[in-house]
Amino acid sequence: MSDPSPGALVLFSGGQDSTACLAWSLDRFARVETVGFDYGQRHAAELTARQAVRAAVAETFPDWAPRLGDDHLIDIRAFGAIGETALTGERAIEIGAKGLPTTYVPGRNLVFLTYAAALADRRGLTHLVGGMCETDYSGYPDCRRATLDALQAALNLGMEQDFRIETPLMWLTKAQTWALAKTLGGEALVDITVRHSHTCYLGAREPLHDWGAGCGACPACELRAKGFAEWVGAGRPALVE
Repeated sequence: MSDPSPGALVLFSGGQDSTACLAWSLDRFARVETVGFDYGQRHAAELTARQAVRAAVAETFPDWAPRLGDDHLIDIRAFGAIGETALTGERAIEIGAKGLPTTYVPGRNLVFLTYAAALADRRGLTHLVGGMCETDYSGYPDCRRATLDALQAALNLGMEQDFRIETPLMWLTKAQTWALAKTLGGEALVDITVRHSHTCYLGAREPLHDWGAGCGACPACELRAKGFAEWVGAGRPALVE
C-alpha cells in the first residue's frame, strides 16, 4: 500500500541491497527518485549498474514504472580522496589498525545522507531510503541504526524538516534480502538483481555466478554468495513479514 507522504529518495548504488530498497520504495510510495554518488570509486561498474537496474525495473514492472522518477548523480570525489581506502585507492582489502576493513570509507553514509537530505528538501521528498544493515555487514559504524537515528535528528533540526531515514534491510540477513526481493517482485526481481546489480569490490562483471557477477573472492562477493546459498538451501522462500 502506498504511503500518502510526498515520496522517497533512495540512496541507489546499483548493488543488491539498494536494488531491494528501490523495489521496497516503489511498492510503498507514489513517487520515488534515486540518488547516486561518484566518490572516486576505483571501479565505475556500480555507476553503470545503476542505470541498468533502473531500466530493467521500469520495463519489467509496469505498475512501478510511473512511480519511478528522476535519477540524480552527485560528484563528491573530493570527499572520497580524503578517506584513502581500498574502495578509492590501490590498497589491499584487509583489516586495518582500528579493526575495520580497509573498504570502510569514514563517514560515507553520513555524507551521503546529508547530501540526500539537501536534495530531498528541494524535491519535496520526506523519506530517505538506504540499504544500511547491521545484521550481515562488515562492522561499519555508520551502518548502525543508532548512528542513523542521531543523524536523522540532526538533519531535521538543521533543516526544519521531518525526514525519516528508512532502512528496510537493517535487521535482515543477506538470505532474507534475497527473500525480500522475491516477496516484492517475484523471480523477475531476483533475476534483475542477479543479472544487473553490482556489489563486487573489485569491479568484476565476469563471471556471472548464480548469485550475480563478481570476482567471487572479495568480502562483498563472499557475503552475497553465502546469502544466496542459504536462501536457495531454504527453498528460495519469499520473506514472511
